[in-house]
Amino acid sequence: MEELLRAFAEEPDFGNVMSGVRQGFREQLVSGLAGSAKAVMIAAAARELGRPVLVLAHNMFAAQKIAEDLNELLPESALLYPAHELTVAEGALASPDLLSRRIDALSRLAVGSRGIVVAPYAGVRKLVPPPRVFAESRVELSVGQELPLEAFVRRLSEIGYERAERVERPGEMAVRGGIVDFFPLNEPLPYRVEWFDDEIDSIRTFDPADQRSVDKRTQITVWPARETVADGKRLQQAAMQVADRLEEQLGKMTDRLAKERLRETILHDVERLREQASFTDIYKYIAVLYPERTTLFDYMPDDTLLFIDEPLRLIETARQMDRDEGEMIADMLAAGKMLPGTELAKNMDEVLHAKPFQTVYLSLFLRQVPQASPQNVVGFVCRQMQNFHGQMHVLKAEMERWTKSGTRVMVLAAGRERADRVRRVLTDYQIPVPEIVDGNLQNGFELPSVRLAVITEGEVFSQRQRKVRKSDRKIENAERIKSYLELKPGDYVVHIHHGIGKFLGIGTLEVAGIHRDYLHIQYAGGDRLSVPIDQIDLVQKYVGADDKEPKLSKMGGADWQRAKSRARKSVQDIADDLIRLYAERQAAPGFAFSPDTPYQAEFEAMFPYEETPDQLRAIREIKADMEKSRPMDRLLCGDVGYGKTEVAIRAAFKAVMDGKQVAVLVPTTILAQQHHETFRERFSGFPVSIHVLSRFRSRKEQQETIRGLAAGTVDIVIGTHRLLSKDVKFKDLGLLIVDEEQRFGVTHKEKLKMLKANVDVLTLTATPIPRTLHMSMLGVRDLSIIETPPENRFPVQTYVVEFSPTLVREAIERELARGGQVYFLYNRVQGIHQMADFVQSLVPDARIAVAHGQMAEQELEATILDFLEGEFDVLVSTTIIETGVDIPNVNTLIVYDADKMGLAQLYQLRGRVGRSNRIAYAYLTYQKDKVLNEVSEKRLQAIKEFTELGSGFKIAMRDLAIRGAGNLLGPEQHGFIASVGFELYSQMLAEEIRKRKAAYDGVKAAAEPEPVNVQIDLDIDAYLPSSYIYDSIQKIEVYKKVAVVDSLEAADDLHDELTDRFGDPPREVERLLAVARLRVHARALGIESFQRKGSDVVIRFLPGRKELPGRAGLNALPADIRARLQATDDPVQVLTVKGKGLDADGLLDLLEQLMTGLERVLATKGDLHHAAQ
Repeated sequence: MEELLRAFAEEPDFGNVMSGVRQGFREQLVSGLAGSAKAVMIAAAARELGRPVLVLAHNMFAAQKIAEDLNELLPESALLYPAHELTVAEGALASPDLLSRRIDALSRLAVGSRGIVVAPYAGVRKLVPPPRVFAESRVELSVGQELPLEAFVRRLSEIGYERAERVERPGEMAVRGGIVDFFPLNEPLPYRVEWFDDEIDSIRTFDPADQRSVDKRTQITVWPARETVADGKRLQQAAMQVADRLEEQLGKMTDRLAKERLRETILHDVERLREQASFTDIYKYIAVLYPERTTLFDYMPDDTLLFIDEPLRLIETARQMDRDEGEMIADMLAAGKMLPGTELAKNMDEVLHAKPFQTVYLSLFLRQVPQASPQNVVGFVCRQMQNFHGQMHVLKAEMERWTKSGTRVMVLAAGRERADRVRRVLTDYQIPVPEIVDGNLQNGFELPSVRLAVITEGEVFSQRQRKVRKSDRKIENAERIKSYLELKPGDYVVHIHHGIGKFLGIGTLEVAGIHRDYLHIQYAGGDRLSVPIDQIDLVQKYVGADDKEPKLSKMGGADWQRAKSRARKSVQDIADDLIRLYAERQAAPGFAFSPDTPYQAEFEAMFPYEETPDQLRAIREIKADMEKSRPMDRLLCGDVGYGKTEVAIRAAFKAVMDGKQVAVLVPTTILAQQHHETFRERFSGFPVSIHVLSRFRSRKEQQETIRGLAAGTVDIVIGTHRLLSKDVKFKDLGLLIVDEEQRFGVTHKEKLKMLKANVDVLTLTATPIPRTLHMSMLGVRDLSIIETPPENRFPVQTYVVEFSPTLVREAIERELARGGQVYFLYNRVQGIHQMADFVQSLVPDARIAVAHGQMAEQELEATILDFLEGEFDVLVSTTIIETGVDIPNVNTLIVYDADKMGLAQLYQLRGRVGRSNRIAYAYLTYQKDKVLNEVSEKRLQAIKEFTELGSGFKIAMRDLAIRGAGNLLGPEQHGFIASVGFELYSQMLAEEIRKRKAAYDGVKAAAEPEPVNVQIDLDIDAYLPSSYIYDSIQKIEVYKKVAVVDSLEAADDLHDELTDRFGDPPREVERLLAVARLRVHARALGIESFQRKGSDVVIRFLPGRKELPGRAGLNALPADIRARLQATDDPVQVLTVKGKGLDADGLLDLLEQLMTGLERVLATKGDLHHAAQ
């Protein structure tokens, strides 16, 4: 891109502007530059002058485009400073993505960064803490530094970190003994700092998913976790000022109710200011906290050069924002939530007319900018590049014209593969190959004055989006859904022997001086069971089919055994069916596709996004299946928008390259249309004929398609169940792709089976399949799972706000202004038309459509298709927003009464927006609450959990999992799943399938021995004391890990993990791990139990073991161990270990040495035995 900047810098008009800057002109006006040409000019100016640059755009969308272009031209140079463009959103509970980017930008600027900053106008009008305050609020940490832990924790909470039991999300901190974990907003991973006395002993990053350390650091800088940082003194002063102003205001008021309301709200705020607590509404007092009234301008160095993009549009936005804010403040005043005279931002005149920097206005047309008097006006002659849409003859004609006039042509292509492709295509069409530059811009342009033409690859082939450069930010780890099997007191649990009970909590009981931890479970009739923690593997969380509460089992009753045997019977039937299918498939002959061709690689390189690792894995698995001679039957699961279609498209391409036909079967006409669009776009430039067969095609078109399929002239057909009609015959069908199979009826499924015979089948589904079930199905049905979300620069920015007309109007207007569309979700059919009229009255210019489930199917489809094609701007709809329908142009979702909807529903909906690469907004609204009392506070807390939607849903994985199970196993299984709980059901199924599959493959099922359940009863203190791990959820998690230790390496690994997360383990924990190691040895040696009798320990071997140690073998043990052993029989069945004079640690040590010794003896015995043979 250096070449491009150098060429642009030769433009005389550019030189003219630069000399104006050097002469100190305060204002210059540049006209004529459009699109990416502006970014090129800004980058060239930054490169030539070496001064800091601030670029102001009128909104986020424009700012984002400019920042992307600048980072392509000057890698890693531009910081985007995002801002909430809706004034109403300011105090809302919002996901942390924009905030973390802002803090990142402010923190870099506060310590003197001199790069390029791009901000929307909303970002510079807002008041922010002064740079000095922001810079001083950082904390520098380095290994070996003296800093008391308490002081550091106090400092963290001052700068906005909130306490949690375990750190998983940005802005949280946790303290455990001498360890502090915290997650800065502007870092990809959280930090773990360990103290020794008052000295910092180590600093490490760790992975929030498994809480294990990743790598070491010697020093770090910790930045605040919120924008409004203030020390105690400022907060106290602010509290006094607010209290005084409140008294003054109350004196002027007469309405008693209004006075009460105002007093209650504001005094609550004053209280929180005094206590230095953090709260979302603190933004209301920003002008009181910082009387300096600083904005982003104050963070920029004095020699900054300011570029204002499209000044007239910016002024219009500024006026609108001032109006909106005035309205919002008026609303808040009326509701008694704010004091008069509250200031949140500077108004337009202050921001734009008192600019402290040299300014260059960039305007496409030459127009007068109000109240600006430019000392230099420069008009560039610049044409925006046309879109060639793959029409090479047009491009060829243009190239010839440029060659004649001596114009230098640059084609931009991102990456080697794409550059090679451009070169290849141009050569094929005998077009002289121009300079190919590695890079990408939003659009190309032509500058006749310096004879320069820049074309982006997207303009040559109609590629609409651009390849997203991988960002360094890891997607919030909360994206990984937290284990939904985590136990909290109050949850229902299943005990394998006793049935369903309620988990009351974990407690330590002391019996005869020995501490043990127990899980307390309550059963029907108030019976309580205390399960020793080492039997934790007998207890699972109950996951049922619905959210209905299960019936508690009676202890000792026969009901539970009955339920278990009924479920086992149903499981056996399913297992039989699955195995039959498996056998049929193994025997059927199919077509083996040939390996990938070079065309395949070229086709795949044209995918405009980065593939996710899961996508690549799924593609590899599917291709491998296609290349085998047995027919493929693979299920591809992946969430909405995770890129399943691309995987299917690649498989289809492979099939077509081998001369086979492909049928894509979808449940609705709308999806058929959509897939048709997607396939057509991806296959453009390749000689593949793609047709649609659905009732939206005319009779004639349908007949043509059917004839084409029989004759073999149609390569790919996409259709609804119309494809299953008798008159549809294929010449040579090679691959069938079925989308959302669970939505086809039984009759269709039968016809599908006929079609499937001997053909490779790929089924796509968006319902997630739970892990456990996935494991049990392995080998019977091939599954590929896509779990990583696609790389999307902006997760959906989610707000939880009170419903207000202002909000709806602003949100819709803002989305329409950037050419997008809006979903307005109103989940009641009654009153939906009135709601649509209400929205229409707020935004009179918007074209509004209504969709709900009670409309006739044809009408509903027509409405949604029109919306897809951009005929309407706003769709007011119930939750039927078609699952799987992808409308990338919808980037704002407004949900009415979000608090009345289930998490899973909200999850599906959130997946409907944010499908393209621009920032998407979701506003979850709830009804205005007239009185701000405890209840509404709590209600807000509850809704706050929805806010985490934006940062990756900790979703009710549960009900999704159950639905997934229902789809795979059929609805009749629901009752059985509910009766024994999902986990136990899956275990039973896995077991049955394993037995049958082994029998089918001719392997004896007994190959897997039952694990030995070793009883260890040593009467020693081996548990997790609360002083070491306080939080019961984490305690159970660790006990579970101890229970599954199956090797000495695993025990050591767990020891490292505990040391890493909680500090050095105390003796009780060391003993717990020693017992776990004993259990590993015992399993290997076939030991049944260790029993303490007085000071001795009795070890019993499993009866019937072949390799029991003989007494001669014991003589091979070291003398000090031998002296403490006593055995009566030969081979040894029972071994007594004398523990006299040993404490608990000594005894464990002795037992471990004995175990290792016995293993050695048995190993040599085995060798001798083999030698004798």
